[in-house]
Amino acid sequence: MSLEKILAWVPDGSAAAALARQVDYLRLPGHVAVIMDGNGRWAAQRRLPRIEGHRAGIDAVRDAVEVCARLGVEVLTLYAFSVENWKRPRSEVRLLMELLKRYLRLELDTLMRNDIRLHVIGRAGELAPDVREELAAGCSRTAGNGGMRFNIALNYSGRAEIVEAARRALAAGMAPRDLDEARFSGLLYTAGQPDPDLLIRTSGEMRVSNFLLWQIAYAEIWVTDTLWPDFRARHLLEAIVAYQKRDRRYGGLKPEPAAVGQ
Repeated sequence: MSLEKILAWVPDGSAAAALARQVDYLRLPGHVAVIMDGNGRWAAQRRLPRIEGHRAGIDAVRDAVEVCARLGVEVLTLYAFSVENWKRPRSEVRLLMELLKRYLRLELDTLMRNDIRLHVIGRAGELAPDVREELAAGCSRTAGNGGMRFNIALNYSGRAEIVEAARRALAAGMAPRDLDEARFSGLLYTAGQPDPDLLIRTSGEMRVSNFLLWQIAYAEIWVTDTLWPDFRARHLLEAIVAYQKRDRRYGGLKPEPAAVGQ
């Protein structure tokens, strides 16, 4: 069924269609997380303002959401705006927020059609009122959907998330002996969601950039030199195929093959 949904959306005979036929739909990653990087470089290569790279990146967001939903991925998390991004020029930040609001308005029908639930992780309360209002409207309208959960990480910091979780534990009066990994996970922004199985980073950078530091402990990391505005369905499917070829051991040893005759 998932293959049929993908083939109905990608062009016949395309690289994406060929990759879709290689996917094992019984071994999909439950949670895919993406560090979207390279918008500025994409614009610089074309001698365009940085904001044009961010604007072009919206098409990549659209492809990632559509493909993951059609595949049957349970959770998709996109790193949209970090706490550190406030250091960028004020004009760039303002335009980024305008693009976010525009995306939410234009794509809400697509989210509803694909049964996708929108969720925000990060310090959303520190965003401007108009941005919070747009996010709240999107989350509210999609709250009853039962398909893929789409997390947008906004004003997000992995370290800050861990500190906030520790503060919640203290505020709840948890004794140190009662606090284990499962309880701590329940205090994070992603409480109740599976940890990422696959972390994708675009633009060739080899770092995790303070993203989901607790949750990606055993995630498989896939890096592509492709800049985010050029990232399309075929790249995501390529990442899925590569992920499925890996031997995930979670720190353990691969079992020895049984001796012949045993």
